[in-house]
Amino acid sequence: MTDNKTWDTLVIGAGAGGLFTAARLSHLGYRTLVVERLDKVGGRASTDEIDGFKVNNGAIVIETGGITEETFDEVGAKFDLRSPQPPILYRIGDKDVDVTGGGWGFLLSKLTRQGAKLVSGLGAARNDSGLPEDELSTADWVAKYTKNESVHGIFRNMCGSVFAVGSEELPARVFLTYFTRKSAFKKFGFAPQGTIGIWQALADVVQSNGGQVWLSSEVTSLAVTDGKVTGASIRRDDELIDVTCGFAVSDIGPFATLDVVGRDNLPADYVEIVDKANRPCAMISVNFASQEKLIKAPGMLSFATTRRLCYVANFSELCPEMSPAGWNLYVGTSVPKPAVGDFDEVAETELLLQDLRDQIDGFDEARIISINVTRDGWPPQRAVAGYDLPNTTPIANLWNVGDAVKEYANGGTTACAETAKIVVDRIREVHPVGEPIG
Repeated sequence: MTDNKTWDTLVIGAGAGGLFTAARLSHLGYRTLVVERLDKVGGRASTDEIDGFKVNNGAIVIETGGITEETFDEVGAKFDLRSPQPPILYRIGDKDVDVTGGGWGFLLSKLTRQGAKLVSGLGAARNDSGLPEDELSTADWVAKYTKNESVHGIFRNMCGSVFAVGSEELPARVFLTYFTRKSAFKKFGFAPQGTIGIWQALADVVQSNGGQVWLSSEVTSLAVTDGKVTGASIRRDDELIDVTCGFAVSDIGPFATLDVVGRDNLPADYVEIVDKANRPCAMISVNFASQEKLIKAPGMLSFATTRRLCYVANFSELCPEMSPAGWNLYVGTSVPKPAVGDFDEVAETELLLQDLRDQIDGFDEARIISINVTRDGWPPQRAVAGYDLPNTTPIANLWNVGDAVKEYANGGTTACAETAKIVVDRIREVHPVGEPIG
């Protein structure tokens, strides 16, 4: 199989989930083709070049020490991240507080006398019997312990930062499971070339293992014969190319995958389930720069009392390569209300800008590089955590990966790395390396 039309696996989309999957598969010996409709890798976690600034268009930090870094180690990809110390400061009143080492107890004690009760509730969640029912929101769970607005603000902004929804929209069971049993994103880093640098390293692995990454190309349809994917039609350089594959993995989300497969090739009840589950989140980000340093936090600055602003990230402290000489690059991000469904984009953007003016001295004199609203077909997460679809499909050799098929109570690119490993492990069982195509 030396031609460009016969592949072991076809991966649709070069976002985080697709590249984690493709790198693992190619490393194992599967001849892998990745098809991406954009002219760059990374999808909703990539980077744009604007007037010499490297501006991330989605995920701004990458977790270290977990499944993401493990994947890079396993496949031999360069993991070029720089980790801030401390990773996060919390603005409480007029002070930016470092809670490293003190955890929840120290943070909450700075906010309210009821901190001990909340810490006790968090501790109880480490056991299944201590987790609340699915219907209770994170905001309502916090309200059981305190009415303190700063505490509610911290929890709201944590929900926004990790899950891209408000605390009213995220099940408390998800939040508590994540922060008591998952990695809880305790360690992370910035990529000096922008987040795209991380994904390019995975794309390089695919190509060094004999695979290919076709950019500015699009899978227009999958060929399905006797209930299995046998190939695809791909539009590339204004030409329609037909390829053959042994199996396929989609990173464009289950909803978009319906149309690529053809809804008539799928059971009606499955189509209905996917349609109903198509409830993407939304976020708003303001990328701004200044020749003066605007915050002291070397990594992230989170807030207790804001209208919408969840955090500000400081790129230039560790990654001066992301800016022209003499400039400091930042991003401030918010979650609109509601984060799921329609919202007033103009009004919500203005609330974020007001928060930035209030919280960041010198923001009015800063240069706004871009304002990005991620929503609908280009969301920060395709499904609210806790409401994900399965990674399997009714087609035996077609899987979904990414942030619409996350494992319970996970989020972001870490969840994409986890789904990739799960799917690849399953592929190894049912389609051993070297198995004849067809």
